[in-house]
Amino acid sequence: MSYERFESPVNSPPSAFRRRLSLYWQLVRGDRPVGWLLLLWPTWWGLWLGAGGVPPAWTLLVFTAGVWLTRSAGCVINDYADRWLDPQVARTRDRPLATGAVSGREALLLFAALMLVAFALVLTLNSLTVWLSVVGVFLAASYPYLKRYTYLPQAYLGLAFGWGIPMAFAAVQGTVPPLAWVLYVANIFWATAYDTWYAMVDRDDDIRMGAKSTAILFGDLDLVAVGVLYALFLGGLALVGRQAGLGLPYWTALGLAVLLVAYEFVLARRRDGDGCFRAFRHNHWIGAVVFAGIALALEMPAPLAG
Repeated sequence: MSYERFESPVNSPPSAFRRRLSLYWQLVRGDRPVGWLLLLWPTWWGLWLGAGGVPPAWTLLVFTAGVWLTRSAGCVINDYADRWLDPQVARTRDRPLATGAVSGREALLLFAALMLVAFALVLTLNSLTVWLSVVGVFLAASYPYLKRYTYLPQAYLGLAFGWGIPMAFAAVQGTVPPLAWVLYVANIFWATAYDTWYAMVDRDDDIRMGAKSTAILFGDLDLVAVGVLYALFLGGLALVGRQAGLGLPYWTALGLAVLLVAYEFVLARRRDGDGCFRAFRHNHWIGAVVFAGIALALEMPAPLAG
């Protein structure tokens, strides 16, 4: 599809340039920060727990910027992989790659540029973090293709979205302790749950096009399955709190997280697209509440022995 379809010959170069930037901004979901927050909160959980409080400023900057860069790159490669599907789905048919406003080659170049910047930032950290980042690149690049071959792309998304947790511990401790892996597994359950809400929005279109998802796999038991996933997530967070010796602020936050999860089932109880999408977006509040609990608990002085 030609570029001229979108730009008149009388457009000035600056206007055309701004149009391209606007398309790239849409492609990386710059106007939709919820996905970035869903990736940021678990990474910050790991940073604060690994550091026992506020992490070093440069490490915090690297991970915060890296989250935005890798999430943006993930959106680009996701749309590239789904360019056969997105034009047929009501929610995604207007995305830049689906309409042809951005070419596949442009998308791959943008993906490479974003990942290279993120990798350059990681290179300022220790070698273990650098090696773990290579695994993160593989997870981010391969995730979008899973929906063609398995009903569990949402679980794989959890692997990718939570990889910042072991990386965060590695960056501040030089190792990845068992606590990090417990938190990582809990995050996999969480991501699978909230991305199932997301998949429920597109379930009919996905079935028609032959795509796969947990929403299709769970079928009429979708609400039950999502409930089990959230229970495993919250149980994992309870294990984290116990293992890390976190105090009252954390357990209070975990109680609030339970209420927030319950509210999502109120939103999605009819399984309609709008309700399920609202339930998906609501998860960033859960991430924020858990982070607040961790941060406040770590600020409290430890009780005196004896």
